[in-house]
Amino acid sequence: MNAIETPLLTSTQDPGLETSDLSIVQLLGQVYEAAPATEQGRLLELLLRPLGVLSLVAVANGTFAKIRFRSGWPELHVRLEDAAQVRAADVIALADHVQQVSVEAIDSVAQLLASSALMATSAAAVLLVTVLAHRARSRRASDSDAVLVEAAWD
Repeated sequence: MNAIETPLLTSTQDPGLETSDLSIVQLLGQVYEAAPATEQGRLLELLLRPLGVLSLVAVANGTFAKIRFRSGWPELHVRLEDAAQVRAADVIALADHVQQVSVEAIDSVAQLLASSALMATSAAAVLLVTVLAHRARSRRASDSDAVLVEAAWD
């Protein structure tokens, strides 16, 4: 079993739907590894957008800072040869960092994957979309509950 082939889902209530943040980033690594080069570039662009230069320098030995600087500012376009040099472990580290900065950026990966005909055949992509959709629904329900509790106290 390699670093990204670890058990991905844990369940206590609904089998296959509860997930840890670790499994989400591991799934992202698997999706990246299986993706065609053009989709790899799009995925990297999505993950790189919310991060500043200092964050990019700190992740994966600066691999993503180099990509960002070659891309130019403010536009971000990951070159195919840059995407080809990025390993799944680098994407896992990047996604883990992005998740701390912007959970919405990770959630938007589901839209990217769902809109890609090339990724529709990837089991990891389908599982990741399902997990992210479930997490987003849970977060919305939790936010709604918090609003109701707050309104009750007013």
